[in-house]
Amino acid sequence: MPTSSEIQSKYFGEFPIGSLCLVPLKGTEKFTQKINDFIVDWRKLLVKNNVYDVFADDFVKDSYILKPELDRFGSGEAKCVINDTIRGADLFLIVDVVNHAETYEMFGKINHMSPDDHYQDLKRVIAAANGKAKRINVIMPFMYESRQHKRSKRESLDCALMLQELKYLGVENILTVDAHDPRVMNAIPLSSFDTLTCHYQFISAILDKYDDIIINKDHLAVISPDIGAMQRNIYCANVLGVDLGFFYKRRDYSKVVDGKNPIIAHEYMGSDVEGKDVIVIDDMIASGDSLIETAKYIKERKAKRVFACCTFGLFTKGYKEFDKAYEEGLIDGIFTTNCIYQEPELLTKKWYVSVDVTEYVARIIESINHDSSISQYLDPYGKIKTRVKKYIEEHTI
Repeated sequence: MPTSSEIQSKYFGEFPIGSLCLVPLKGTEKFTQKINDFIVDWRKLLVKNNVYDVFADDFVKDSYILKPELDRFGSGEAKCVINDTIRGADLFLIVDVVNHAETYEMFGKINHMSPDDHYQDLKRVIAAANGKAKRINVIMPFMYESRQHKRSKRESLDCALMLQELKYLGVENILTVDAHDPRVMNAIPLSSFDTLTCHYQFISAILDKYDDIIINKDHLAVISPDIGAMQRNIYCANVLGVDLGFFYKRRDYSKVVDGKNPIIAHEYMGSDVEGKDVIVIDDMIASGDSLIETAKYIKERKAKRVFACCTFGLFTKGYKEFDKAYEEGLIDGIFTTNCIYQEPELLTKKWYVSVDVTEYVARIIESINHDSSISQYLDPYGKIKTRVKKYIEEHTI
């Protein structure tokens, strides 16, 4: 029978840095609650195995959630108040900067919270906690201003400034999910910055949804919608052992429409996809115009089915065009994660599948709280191989 130390090492590695506190900002309460439930169950497992005596009294609790009070004045100004003790705590602040469902009243009018509002609230919580907590960690799945990560003319570098500001405010660990461009971490080269990927969660969700996928290069292909998403698609194509293709977007750089240069045409480069299922992987769906156009070109090449896996489903222009694309057979399924706000209407769509990443994030938090490595979670190569092998064994096509 293993000793207490061996059980503790098996589950978590090292002793906790400090008392765990999950701090949900507005709009992340449900997401944080799911994370909390996983951690509560895991730590109770240690109690069952008589390991509780090696930890502090607050190691096992029914809830690790600490909810800050974020109040606003009638002018729109705001403040944060933390009423519970956080001295010596390891805080994990969870923020969804693109949650547009949260509102506040200003001068008698209702305003929807913008990314700027959420980010300012994050700084307010840090300001209320700093100097008291043992360590502050920020989990920001959709990185604030992540699409404004590089400078090509006289323009702001908002994402880099945000990272530097968080470092100045005393944040020790910054975690995001599928950063638009991970190289933005160069803005804080001496700080802890990690970008989590959802490759395993997406592949597992597709295999859970469909029982007739043949995983070989004759029946399945991975296609990148543009050059910027190549790294994500190369990884999945290599793990699955299938062919890779990509589209090159020719843009009109003399114009700017809705903050971006309009696409003139999609040029495809890759092997033939006729009769194959195709997986398209990207970091986000904004308006969705580009994704639908990509799916159209893939279908014109006589692909069997098109599955789109995008970490963040923003759907800034609604769902009408996606409904139309589904009815026309251009897209068979769209998979996005639940790490940002999902409108209730979205969850009712036949073409949509929500990919739950709360257990994944919970394991990351638990590892960081115990100051142990998260490398095994950043590269899920082995897990994907095991999942695919199990699927092939269970589904003889």
